[in-house]
Amino acid sequence: MLSTHVPDLAALELLLGVAREGSLNSVARKAGVSQQAVSARIRAMEKQTGVTLVHRTPRGSTLTVEGVMIAEWAARLLDVAADMDAGIAALRTGQRTRLRVSASSTISELLLPGWLASFRAETPEGGDAPEIVLTYANTAMVVTHVTDGIADIGFTEGPQQPPGLHGRAVGHDRLAVVVAPGHPWARPRTVGAAELARTPLVSREAGSGTRDTFAAALAAVLGPGAEQAPAALSLSTTAAIRAAALAGAAPAVISELAVADDLAEGRLVAVRTPELDLRRTLRAVWDGATSPPSGAARDLIAHILSRRNRQRDVARTRRRGTADGES
Repeated sequence: MLSTHVPDLAALELLLGVAREGSLNSVARKAGVSQQAVSARIRAMEKQTGVTLVHRTPRGSTLTVEGVMIAEWAARLLDVAADMDAGIAALRTGQRTRLRVSASSTISELLLPGWLASFRAETPEGGDAPEIVLTYANTAMVVTHVTDGIADIGFTEGPQQPPGLHGRAVGHDRLAVVVAPGHPWARPRTVGAAELARTPLVSREAGSGTRDTFAAALAAVLGPGAEQAPAALSLSTTAAIRAAALAGAAPAVISELAVADDLAEGRLVAVRTPELDLRRTLRAVWDGATSPPSGAARDLIAHILSRRNRQRDVARTRRRGTADGES
């Protein structure tokens, strides 16, 4: 800890100004303050340091021997402070020009491409869109990337807000249990939680938001100690799960967003699972302050939320138009 005798940087700058100008009036004009304010600041610094710093005469002001020594030290200190100021400015510029993002599979494969494309498209003319470095990972690894400072922000899809991080909901999703048309579960029927728990399924690997959400839904019905059959296949991407489901490997747990077209075209069949609440919240997460990091990270999150609100308003307008047409 520094002692209370060390003046602040602004006071030291005034002392160096006196050394250069030889006049309190000249220093005051350049600093944009009154001569009385400069004089008072010098006196306060002399009281703080315990030594006389400036010798005042009718012809001007000069530094004392002690003042010269402190001014020399101040010059070195202010050079370091200027380097630090430039470094901070570079860091702030870097936050605007480069953004490191870590995202879980469903979000990175199905949502982030559209978000990032519209984000870049809305960059003001003449402005520089930030360079975005995207890393694909499961939710547990996304949390690690953000906590360790490898990523500026992360996107997760687990059932809970990751502990130790701040976050904001950017969307909602629902998991589905799907099968190929030839599977016995493809016939209209309801599959209960107990049968699902004892059936080997195609799912994401441990640590993924998909797997955690499904396990939490089973536990909510069967109890926290209920066992689940080993997975038929544990895959690391949503695309791989979809491919395995289309191949008829086993019933698969996957985001409805990933198989919407397959369900509509009949390539896959959704199994009814009324006991399970498979809804989940998609979140942007970050470390540190309660607000998103300043710069490109905050701009991207704000863009995603604005885009979501616009889409919601359009959907409401369409529903009202349909209702008016039917009345």
